[in-house]
Amino acid sequence: MKKAFIRSAQVLSLSATALLVAPSCTKDLDRTPTYDLSADVVYKDAAGYKTQLAKVYSGFAVTGPGGPNADTGDIRGIDQGTSDYVRGLWSAQELTTDEGVIAWGDPGVQDWHNLNWTSGGVLIRGLYSRLLYEVTICNSYLQESTPDKLSSRGIGSTEASDVATYRAEVRFLRALSYYHLLDLYGNPPFADETAAIGTSTLPPQISRANLYSFIESELQSITGDKAGSSDLLKTARTNEYGRADKGAAYALLAKMYLNGVTYAGASAAPACYTNAATYAKKVVDAGYSLMANSATGNRLARNGYGKLFLADNYQNNSEIIFPVVFDGKLTQTYGGTTFLTHASVSGTAGNGWDPVPYGIGSGWGGIRATPSLVAQFADTTADERGSFHTAGQTLSVTSLTDFSKGYVPIKFRNISSTGTAGSDATFVDTDYPMFRLADMYLTYAEAVSRGGTGDAALALQYVNTVRNRAFKGQPGGTAGAVTAATLTANGYQFFLDERSRELYWEATRRTDLIRFGKFTKNYTWQWKGSSTNINGQDVSDNLQLFPLPSSELSINTNLKQNTGY
Repeated sequence: MKKAFIRSAQVLSLSATALLVAPSCTKDLDRTPTYDLSADVVYKDAAGYKTQLAKVYSGFAVTGPGGPNADTGDIRGIDQGTSDYVRGLWSAQELTTDEGVIAWGDPGVQDWHNLNWTSGGVLIRGLYSRLLYEVTICNSYLQESTPDKLSSRGIGSTEASDVATYRAEVRFLRALSYYHLLDLYGNPPFADETAAIGTSTLPPQISRANLYSFIESELQSITGDKAGSSDLLKTARTNEYGRADKGAAYALLAKMYLNGVTYAGASAAPACYTNAATYAKKVVDAGYSLMANSATGNRLARNGYGKLFLADNYQNNSEIIFPVVFDGKLTQTYGGTTFLTHASVSGTAGNGWDPVPYGIGSGWGGIRATPSLVAQFADTTADERGSFHTAGQTLSVTSLTDFSKGYVPIKFRNISSTGTAGSDATFVDTDYPMFRLADMYLTYAEAVSRGGTGDAALALQYVNTVRNRAFKGQPGGTAGAVTAATLTANGYQFFLDERSRELYWEATRRTDLIRFGKFTKNYTWQWKGSSTNINGQDVSDNLQLFPLPSSELSINTNLKQNTGY
């Protein structure tokens, strides 16, 4: 599989869509068209629809049509690199938890870990705006690709069938953005393709429970699990690399159902767990497989887990279900995996720090782990997932703003499994795994353990499959294996811990802690909820949701602020 579609079509689309990305319902998203292109020109044939499809995908990777250094960012009023989709999502999901801290003092950055954000925070607004921006360009695409539009532009039935597949992919991407709004903000404004873009009509607010139902309905429609849709995703593992298929939709459904009690209330259980298990197994049964360990070679070449986060992770990889594709030459951004790679390397030499093994020219000295994450790995020699730079670093984060305080995970790197540096020393080639198979194994097992209908023996098998790779076990081996009793002990604590070991720094931790009732209370980590108490402290439950931006509330009178803000 190659990045051909994303690499080439993203570049084409970025220079041709300013007019088509109309102002959204949020003033922050308003932008002035700089290219005199009409929809009928851009969408004149099926090739145009595919090019614009790439623009929709690129909204998850890049920050604007002019590149990372131009004053053409999609989101105004915020540092362009900070406005990147993956960087914003990662910060909200990881820096707010026991898995990550950051050394920088930019506005709002320390508020993440101190759990001290407000509705006026620039990062709160920036992430919210990015998510709604993606919804807006999805809606625009869907408006321009109706059967009537295709007919009026002379697009025949064969090409129209291709466009119907594109539409299904766009509906998935919209559902994904709405899922992140559901998880992070709870009750956002809502618009679909039936709403006029760029008018003075203010969109209504949707409740968290109703948004949950909308996402569920959309995903079931485009997978064919609900009758009546002509927009259908391709079968899992049959689409071009980087594009969504049924496997991606199944994975999103599984993740959403696993958190169904959080989103829809206690009455969602146990049905939500049965559904989570069902869709996780659909992914497993689609033919994905874990990136395997190798018996020989250096650590880069031998470690299957580590290869998931290298510059050639798009090659021979049947574990990643849906990636956000990055390319050091063609999708340049200061967010995404460029941020994750550079920010986890010191900006100064000494103590074993060298950017060359990371495939970059220099580090930014930003993100590290708390002692709580390090403690998840009792044996980092046996469990190669827990790889940390420790030379010159203290285990305890005695200062949030000192990069030398805290061990640094060695995870995302701009170097291939053969040791070759990426195509650019600043911008990284490594793709970001939004969904991968190991998550689905753990999702199935947790859902069944929580009372969902499924096979308990299979659940244990899935868990030990993940752990055997981590502990370098061969197929059929028992390295790292746990027993069935472990899965249900202490309120399913094993799953919270194992998900941290397997998925740390992959933007799942905040959601997981909330599901286990340990994000705001019942568990503390260094500096949680405080800029003065290193031991951390419990915080108000309202912090399980971020506030709607105050700038949004001042514009859209249909919106009511989340409780506690």
